[in-house]
Amino acid sequence: MKTIALGYNEKKLRIIIILASILLSLLAFVFLRDTAKTVTVSEASKLYSQNRITKIVLDEEYLRLQTADGNFKIYKGAINTKPLFEKYPVEVVAEKSYLKDFLLFLAIIGIFAILFRMIKYGSGQQIEQLHREIDRAEEMTKPEEVRAIRSTVKFSDVAGIADVKEELEEIIDFLKEPQKYIDRDIRLPKGVLLVGPPGVGKTFISKAVAGEANVPFFYQSGASFVYIYVGMGAKRVSELFQKAKQMAPSIIFIDEIDAVGKSRGGLRNDEREATLNQLLTEMDGFEESSGVIVIGATNKVDVLDEALLRAGRFDRRIHISLPDIHERIKTLELYLAKKPHNLILEDVARMTVGFNSAALSTLTNEAAIHAMKAQRAVLELKDFEAVREKVLMGKQRLLSFTEEERQIQSVYQGAKALVATWLDVEFEKVGLVTARLLDDEREIVSRSQILNRIKVYLAGSVATQRAYGEKFTNAGADITKAKSLARQLMHEYAMGDHFVVHGTEEEEILQSAKEEVDSLLEKLHDLHIKISAYLLDEENITIEQARMIIRELF
Repeated sequence: MKTIALGYNEKKLRIIIILASILLSLLAFVFLRDTAKTVTVSEASKLYSQNRITKIVLDEEYLRLQTADGNFKIYKGAINTKPLFEKYPVEVVAEKSYLKDFLLFLAIIGIFAILFRMIKYGSGQQIEQLHREIDRAEEMTKPEEVRAIRSTVKFSDVAGIADVKEELEEIIDFLKEPQKYIDRDIRLPKGVLLVGPPGVGKTFISKAVAGEANVPFFYQSGASFVYIYVGMGAKRVSELFQKAKQMAPSIIFIDEIDAVGKSRGGLRNDEREATLNQLLTEMDGFEESSGVIVIGATNKVDVLDEALLRAGRFDRRIHISLPDIHERIKTLELYLAKKPHNLILEDVARMTVGFNSAALSTLTNEAAIHAMKAQRAVLELKDFEAVREKVLMGKQRLLSFTEEERQIQSVYQGAKALVATWLDVEFEKVGLVTARLLDDEREIVSRSQILNRIKVYLAGSVATQRAYGEKFTNAGADITKAKSLARQLMHEYAMGDHFVVHGTEEEEILQSAKEEVDSLLEKLHDLHIKISAYLLDEENITIEQARMIIRELF
């Protein structure tokens, strides 16, 4: 009986110890609980820019941002502290609370009591399982080994980029025969930046370069360099360049380079900045003759750090625009090569204004699926018409025009092309969808040159108002650019009639430019009609083509 009683009391005591340990752990949690909300770098930047921070408390691990709405915290290593410390009062917490340490000590004792009981009564298997899960998680988060691939893509697989192919031909030749260039002391660019909207085939083009040159191809996304732990991204950049040099001649392709190459300054992420610095160092560190070419791709060239774009890094920029009607016909020929069809490709190309290569691929595939569902082996125009809206209403709506909108847009863009050509404002190509004026490379620009660019941006809205007696929404972006230039002219360059800008001077500049454009379009009415008609048929016009039309009538 005595033995039974002792066993019962011992069991009861163990239960009491376990319950006490759990209670102490709960008490420790309540007292030690940190009520401050953890925020991201962008959220901290928002608090900073909105001036909501009243005080900063700095402890061993966190920056604690106190506001009227509550307290927030962010890891010290995740943010640039200099602008914060300059703007707000800072309190440094140097001493620890002994009460908290004591409670934490009790909580640890409680946890150890529970773990001891788990081990004693055979629950050690659960701990082993926990260790296995931790090891598996670490394995999953470990960055993949840097590996090269051999591209099988050729330029024959890429349609509608004749001008881009021409730019890249010498890069391919250098990768094939680097010694020929070394012997002649010719320096090839270390880096090539492909700039263009999403879906135009930047990654595919870089693979074609590697395929044509038959060299190893290292693909990395810019986002893959950005890690939680400071230094990991920089280490991966170093490994990537080291591997590429070992396998030279080779190509490093960094997709979405803006993810790691954004301008430094402000509340920057230390890891991203360390990675960018390593990338700049690596590009400075290898010779032009090393046989390694870095190709970057972005659709946000304006956010890239200036150091990345300077000479000796990404020396060459290649702009890839949306395909025009001829390029779309060639792209459709490629996508339909193995699909039986009864189509006039020009008809399909005309109904896909504004489609990029990826959208044309999707459209062709969807049309084939539609034909299969209708139990037809041959694709017809009605298949493309049936799925066109489905492709347009995808994740990102693509710009496409009705016939009436094409007419309006040809008048609008035709006026821009005419005025730009007449006033010697250089442009690469004006199309129904886009018009890109070339950046002025001169250090000193005159007032009249800035005013001419303003006139080009206003030309489309003036022309459509003359032709239709109406204003249209397609002028919004250009008018914003004209206003911005007028503001720069007055405030940044002080090119107004007064040193101190008067309230109506910007408006007077814009109104005067509008009147001059109206007068010019009236004099060149026949030219405008001819250029607009050309644009309606061909969808694109270069400055040389516009000059030829002007010469024919003058």
